[in-house]
Amino acid sequence: MPQTVCTGTMFTTPAGFSPHLACAEPGEEEEEAPQEGPGPGACLAEGPPITSASLDTLIQNLVPTADYYPEKAYVFAFLLSARLFIPPPELLSRVCELCIKQQQLDQSPLDTAKVRKFGPKILQLLTEWTETFPSDFREEKMVGQLKDIIHRIAPCDEAYWKTLNQVLQKLSQRLDLMSREEESIIKVSLNASSISDKLAAFKTKPLPIQKDILSICNDPYTLAQQLTHVELEHLSHIGPEEFVQAFVQKDPLDGTLPCFGDQKKKTSNLEAYVRWFNRLCYLVATEICMPAKKKQRAQVIEFFIDVARECFNIGNFNSLMAIISGMNMSPVSRLKKTWGKAKTAKFFILEHQMDPTGNFYNYRTALRGAAHRSRTANSNREKIVIPFFSLLIKDIYFLNEGCANRLPNGHVNFEKFVELARQVGEFMTWKQVECPFEKDQALLHYLHTAPIFSEDGLYLASYESESPENQVEKDRWKALRSNVLGKT
Repeated sequence: MPQTVCTGTMFTTPAGFSPHLACAEPGEEEEEAPQEGPGPGACLAEGPPITSASLDTLIQNLVPTADYYPEKAYVFAFLLSARLFIPPPELLSRVCELCIKQQQLDQSPLDTAKVRKFGPKILQLLTEWTETFPSDFREEKMVGQLKDIIHRIAPCDEAYWKTLNQVLQKLSQRLDLMSREEESIIKVSLNASSISDKLAAFKTKPLPIQKDILSICNDPYTLAQQLTHVELEHLSHIGPEEFVQAFVQKDPLDGTLPCFGDQKKKTSNLEAYVRWFNRLCYLVATEICMPAKKKQRAQVIEFFIDVARECFNIGNFNSLMAIISGMNMSPVSRLKKTWGKAKTAKFFILEHQMDPTGNFYNYRTALRGAAHRSRTANSNREKIVIPFFSLLIKDIYFLNEGCANRLPNGHVNFEKFVELARQVGEFMTWKQVECPFEKDQALLHYLHTAPIFSEDGLYLASYESESPENQVEKDRWKALRSNVLGKT
C-alpha cells in the first residue's frame, strides 16, 4: 500500500539487524571499560575493534597526522553518525583545532618536512568529506574552515592551493547541480495533477481523458526500463546523511536543541522518493479503474503484471512493490469480474516474492541475489539494484530504535553506527549505477504528470465499473456520488 515517511507509525514489524550490536539494556555496560582497538581507525570491514568510545576519542581517531590516516570505512561511518551528536560545522572546527595543535600550524616557522607529510592526508580527508557529504558544505562556515586549514599549510607547498581550488570547484558544481535537481523535484511534484473525481461516474469519458498508459506504451519491458530511470534519478539525489537525519533525536547528554532543526529540508529528497512510490501506486490503480469495459480493465491488469515481472528481472524492486501495492488497493482488488477475465498466475508468483511473511524473507533472498549479481557484473545493466525503499527505511528505523546511541557509561555505541554505515554504504553503491536504458521522454513525462484519482475517486470509479456487492459498499457509493457529483 502507499507509504508514509519518517514516522514510527509506518513500521509494523521489527526488521532484521545484527544480533551482535551493543544494544543497551539498563545497567548492562556500566562496569565495562570502552572496548577500543590497537590503533585509531583500524579497518572496520573486518569487524570494528572500536565498539564504543567517547565522542572526543572518536573525533581524535578521525584526525590524520603525518604518519596516520584513518581507514576509509571509519571516515564514512563516523561522518555519517557524528551528526547525531555534533553539528558538521562544529565537528570540522574540532578537527581543524586538533590539526593545528598537533602539527603546530600556529607557530612560525612551520616544520616544512612534517607539514609536507601531513598536508596530503588532511587534503584527502577534506576531499572525502566534500565528495560524500556535500550538503554539509552548504554552510559558508564550513567552506571558510576548509580554506583556513589549507591556508595554514600552503606556505610549505604551493600545490596545496591548486588541490584546494579543485576541491572547491567540484564542490561548487555538485552543490549547484543538487540545487537544480531539488528545484526540478518540486516542479514535478507541483505539476502532477489529479483527475477530477467527477469523471469517475461517467462510463464514456471525453477524448482528452481517454489517454491512458497503453496508448503511450504497450511494451512492458519499455515501461519497466523507464520506471528504472525514474527510480535511479530519485536515488541519485538522496544523500547518506538523510537516513540519519530522518530519525534524529535530541542527544540526552546535550541540553541544547537537536543538531538539525529544519528536518523538512534535511530529508526532502528522501520524502520526494516516498511520494514517487505513492504516485506510482495510485497511477497503477487509476489506469486499472479508468476503462469502462471489463475486457479493457483486464488487459491493463495483465499489462502491469508483465511490467512488474520485468522490473523484478531488472532488479527494480521498488517499482515492483509499487505496482503490486497499486493492484492490491481495495478499489482494484474488489473488481472480481475484471480479475476473473485476467490471466493472473504470474501475479501470484510476484506477490509471493514480495510476501511480508518472515520479515520479507523471499524479497531479502532475491535482493541478496541481485546484490551478488551487481558485485560481479560487467555491465551497468547487471549492476542495477533498486531496493524496496520503505523496507530499507524501516530496517534503519528499527536499528536506530533497537540500539541506543550511547551506552550507560556515556560512550557512543559505535558498533551500532558501523552497522548503520554498512546498510547505508551498500545503498550508496547501488545509487551510483548509471541507467543503461535509452530515455523515452514522452513516457517519462506521462509517468510524472498523468492525472490520477484520489482514494475517493478510485472507489467511485470502481463502483461505477462493478456495482457494490453489499450494503456497506452501496452506502459508500451513494455517499461518494453525493459528495463528488452532488447527486443522490
